[in-house]
Amino acid sequence: MKRIANVTILLAITLLVMGGCKKKEAVTAGGQTMTIRTQEVHVEDVDQTFEYTAIVEANAVNNIAPLTGGRIDKIYVEVGDRVAKGKVLVQMNENSLRQSKSQLDNLKASFKRIDELYKVGGCSKSDWDAMKTQLDVAQTTYDNLLENTQLISPISGVVTQRNYDSGDLFGGLPVVQVQQITPVKMNINISETLFKQVKVGTPVSIKVDAYGDEEFKGKISLIYPTMDGATHTFPVEVQLANTDSRVRPGMYARVTINFGTEKHVVVPDEAIFRQQGSGNRYVYVYKDGKVSFNQVEVGRHLDKSYELLSGNVQDGDMVATTGLARLKDGLEVNVANK
Repeated sequence: MKRIANVTILLAITLLVMGGCKKKEAVTAGGQTMTIRTQEVHVEDVDQTFEYTAIVEANAVNNIAPLTGGRIDKIYVEVGDRVAKGKVLVQMNENSLRQSKSQLDNLKASFKRIDELYKVGGCSKSDWDAMKTQLDVAQTTYDNLLENTQLISPISGVVTQRNYDSGDLFGGLPVVQVQQITPVKMNINISETLFKQVKVGTPVSIKVDAYGDEEFKGKISLIYPTMDGATHTFPVEVQLANTDSRVRPGMYARVTINFGTEKHVVVPDEAIFRQQGSGNRYVYVYKDGKVSFNQVEVGRHLDKSYELLSGNVQDGDMVATTGLARLKDGLEVNVANK
């Protein structure tokens, strides 16, 4: 009986020792305390820059065409030609214009006679009104034909389309198209959280793929007054002077806007732990021999570090930069910084 009692006591002691070892392993990661490296983090002034993608557009696009059909006598421009505002681009057939001019001249002569008679009481007010109405209609018809016989460019720009040749009958498509590319514009969508910070005239930097890292300077030219309820963004128009016409409509552009600076904690790249499957990001903060697991929201990537937009990481904290995949909340660790 005494021997059985001794064996029982021995088993109990063994179980207690094993339990203690397991508890220690949970804290020290496999029986040995982990050694990590840490880095002190600080609050810094971080530029609040945002990049938006856009397609370059002409500042204005005019499709040049007559109001009515007719024969095109002469087209004076080719695709690629630069034209000034007021330049005659197309000459339409003038037959209808000549007929209208003859009719207008006759009505002017008739109205002059009836007007003289009316002044001396030789005709009624209704006859005078009827003749005046005919004259006004004829004048309007002539003016419209005159405007649509010589087609004039309403803007300075470059010819981007020519859909007919001299002698063709006008069939509905614009005869030519003129685009104003000095300046050009881009439309971007900005988050409503930045609405109060967006101002007309705010400078922007622009890069287009065709010119690599070369930067062009532009500005915000128009802020639309309404929000998109689905995306919670609002449209903004950006304008680029483009005085040398190097940037062309259709190019792919990246627009960068700097909204000033904000103070945020900045942590090194290697301190950010991304949880697989969720996309959540964490930082391990070291204090008093242990690490704590803190979920964070990261902002801009700054060379070799990230700004933190939220999370329990404070100025002067020490954060783990090695062994993140093996760390656990509350784990005791050693620090070996060089």
